[in-house]
Amino acid sequence: MVGKKTIRDISLKGKRILLRADYNVPIRDGRVVDDYRIRQSLPTIEYILGQKPAALIIISHLGRPEGKPNAELSLLPVVKRLSQLRGSPVGFAMDCVGKQAKAAGRVTLLENLRFHEGEEKNDSGFAKAIIEAAGAEVFVQDGFGVVHRAHASTDAITKLLPSVAGLLLEKEVEIIQKTMDSPNRPFVAVVGGAKIRDKIEVLGKFIEVADALVVGGALANNFLAAEGLKIGKSYHEEELMHETENILHQARAQEKKRDFNFLVPVDAVVSRSMAGRLPTRLVDLTSNTLADIEAYPKQPAAGAHTVAADELILDIGPISAALIAGAVKMAKTVIFGGTLGMTETKGIAGAEDPFAHGTRTVVEAMIGATNGHKNKPYTIVGGGDTVAYVESENLIEDFNHVSTGGSASLDLMAGKKLPGIEALQDK
Repeated sequence: MVGKKTIRDISLKGKRILLRADYNVPIRDGRVVDDYRIRQSLPTIEYILGQKPAALIIISHLGRPEGKPNAELSLLPVVKRLSQLRGSPVGFAMDCVGKQAKAAGRVTLLENLRFHEGEEKNDSGFAKAIIEAAGAEVFVQDGFGVVHRAHASTDAITKLLPSVAGLLLEKEVEIIQKTMDSPNRPFVAVVGGAKIRDKIEVLGKFIEVADALVVGGALANNFLAAEGLKIGKSYHEEELMHETENILHQARAQEKKRDFNFLVPVDAVVSRSMAGRLPTRLVDLTSNTLADIEAYPKQPAAGAHTVAADELILDIGPISAALIAGAVKMAKTVIFGGTLGMTETKGIAGAEDPFAHGTRTVVEAMIGATNGHKNKPYTIVGGGDTVAYVESENLIEDFNHVSTGGSASLDLMAGKKLPGIEALQDK
């Protein structure tokens, strides 16, 4: 990791190590239902233990308990799954400070950091209490998903202990930075998801460095509205229309300057409900090709190319999906951040998921499923919802790198300095 020390750069032997992991994982009925982040933490854990430390104390958060204990957000299910994955028991302390934390064994996970207000307030007193309870001598930051926040376990704690990066954090940063700085070209970025608010900076960066930028999902609605198209009652961020127009202007200007393409959906799947129980239909947003073909020899009705006032755009249409898939198949590098429709809505009565067709088509192009893996691009997946989709489809192994960070990966791609990384010791 450029400029920062990692666990390979210091001696861990005989020391009490405090490891910040990111175990903010989905739990249902007291069981972890997605253990990807836990599995990704194992190389760092095993490396540390291989250095013969006196103890390894692991800290993490789960959910948003707002500074109060909450049984539903306990890390107890996590420690059970971590023990299973390691093949040996991991201890559990019912608090991350105080007497219970002080009784920790050689390998122990402490209870949810966010049961205390001091975590999100970046409270140095809280950080000191964690260190004292753990008897920690070295701090290892390996929670990539949280390093974009200045919290007690990412910032304040580094002022009190020698602090270095773990193997997962090192891998995440090196892969993402190398891809953004020197990608194999053509380089295509596919950005979806719900909110443009979280992606303004990274969209600007992709306009600078990518050969093609694709927008989909609900954030594309802002761009459709900015181009004067009706979007019905589709989710969009009206207060960010000025920023949207600026991004659109930058992208169109870049198209005139160099070989760059900015792709916005040209057709869309709409419905009057996002619950997936009402009929869907296809709206030909710009080209009107589908509408003309279906209506011939008559003129197409206005409704064929207009989203009605009571309708929502819930997926990209097949023409958009084909255009994007074509760009992806020509690429050497693809970054995928954000699904292109409401992939979490499940089909009923044996039907396919109604708003996942676009995402599925584009993903199949990314992983080479439609061309026998010939010319398969180097692929990076970032963003929490995107990772959840890839996991649900059992496609993790088909991508080159699936990031454990949501906002952290997007911020890193945008070139932002992340507090939890900046706070670590320089080499």
